Amino acid sequence: MWEQLVETDQQLFRWINSLWIGKFHGFWIFVTQIQNWAFLYILFFYLLYKNFDKPTRYVAIVMVPVVALITLFFTNLVKNGVERLRPNNEPLLMDSIQVLLKPENFSFWSGHSAVSFAVTTFVVHALRSRNVTKWIYLFYLWPFTFAFSRIFVGVHYPADITVGMLVGLFLGWISFVLFAKMTRKLQHTA
Repeated sequence: MWEQLVETDQQLFRWINSLWIGKFHGFWIFVTQIQNWAFLYILFFYLLYKNFDKPTRYVAIVMVPVVALITLFFTNLVKNGVERLRPNNEPLLMDSIQVLLKPENFSFWSGHSAVSFAVTTFVVHALRSRNVTKWIYLFYLWPFTFAFSRIFVGVHYPADITVGMLVGLFLGWISFVLFAKMTRKLQHTA
């Protein structure tokens, strides 16, 4: 059964990866690079600063890199434990897929997917708790685009992206729950 899941994942990867062969290379390379999303992190920090009072705003802002680092820690722990080869390093796939990047570390689960969903989930829940609700769910366009770019550039399987997304959603939500408890304590002591 496990072999069937791996084969299905590889077939789905080949199909998705082939959708963009020869098209939009520059776009997908741009989207997949974390530094090109710095403006969004700046926007997150601004919105958290603007919508929270002292000292809660500082806790909210610090939580963003903390959530990212914790998610990255768990991601690397699992990647090094599972040791799944990336599609770009898989000998059976290398000649039949589009590869635009060539990282050498392991594939399962996607750190890009996990971190982007964790941070976005934390920020969305934090802002929602402050009644900022009309447009904040649009922020999820970022992690979806960011995560799926990893398939288009040839470095992650769909299962890597999906599990990374679920892990990110969970860790982002847990981080918000802890943040909410901390802010209640801060408000009671102020």
